[in-house]
Amino acid sequence: MQIGMIGLGKMGMNMTKRLIKGGHSVVAYNKSVDKITEAKKAKARPTYSLEELVKALRPPRVIWIMVPAGKPVDDTIEQLAGIVGEGDVIIDGGNSFYKDDIRHEKTLAQFGVHYMDVGVSGGIWGLKEGYCLMAGGGREIFRRIEPLLKTLAPKDGYLYCGPVGAGHFVKMVHNGIEYGLMAAYGEGFQVLHESQYAKSLNLADVAHLWNQGSVVRSWLLELAENAFRRDRDLSGIRGYVEDSGEGRWTVQQAIEMGVPAPVTALSLFGRFRSREQESFSDKILAALRNEFGGHAVKAGPKKTGLKKKRT
Repeated sequence: MQIGMIGLGKMGMNMTKRLIKGGHSVVAYNKSVDKITEAKKAKARPTYSLEELVKALRPPRVIWIMVPAGKPVDDTIEQLAGIVGEGDVIIDGGNSFYKDDIRHEKTLAQFGVHYMDVGVSGGIWGLKEGYCLMAGGGREIFRRIEPLLKTLAPKDGYLYCGPVGAGHFVKMVHNGIEYGLMAAYGEGFQVLHESQYAKSLNLADVAHLWNQGSVVRSWLLELAENAFRRDRDLSGIRGYVEDSGEGRWTVQQAIEMGVPAPVTALSLFGRFRSREQESFSDKILAALRNEFGGHAVKAGPKKTGLKKKRT
């Protein structure tokens, strides 16, 4: 199947490579030329403008957008609306707010263009392990793009969630849950790290142990183990934790619906607090975001090797 991929960041590039390995034909575009060159080496067809990308695709076209949520998505869809054709499909696979999806669908419908939102989870590991995909839009359009989803996802790794907005809504809640899980792991490991048993405990070994049949086993624990193996005390990073929006939206949605979500809310506020003062638990959150998504971390203080003099 032929597809256009707009946005070749950490996710878009690996998705492009996985699609090509799965036998699909990918026409790729990115604002920075070096990413286009990398995609070309992976056997994607390079293009250097949205107009060139659209012309390179056979109608009816399928175009997948992997750019940051908000204005970048708005601008891309606005530009595409004027150059794609009736019957084409535009998919937003980024972390957009589901209400923006509803707005985008209305905009594109005026041109006879179909729209789908697909929440994508899997981070930088998706190329190898596959991506968890949550799709929203018309069911007939879902069936049309299903070959792409089958290639991108592992077995049972994609789901039709409902009309436009449903995919990103499910992904939003997924990320809200992620906030709470990471906060719980961070707090637990901080208790261990500051306990009277800290000297005898290797936190990487604890993380590994808990993944052997315990009720708290998870992929996040595997990633925590990886981070602890590289840096036992996470001294190389700051406990400064960003948020990409989904946690905020989940809390806002819970407020609108009158649904109690105290764990998600507290974990979100904890990230805000981390930007004022850090703790070991915040270091774990920062490390986990780097492990699963390649999100940048802020470097910790450099070790001088000098021992502090006693006074």
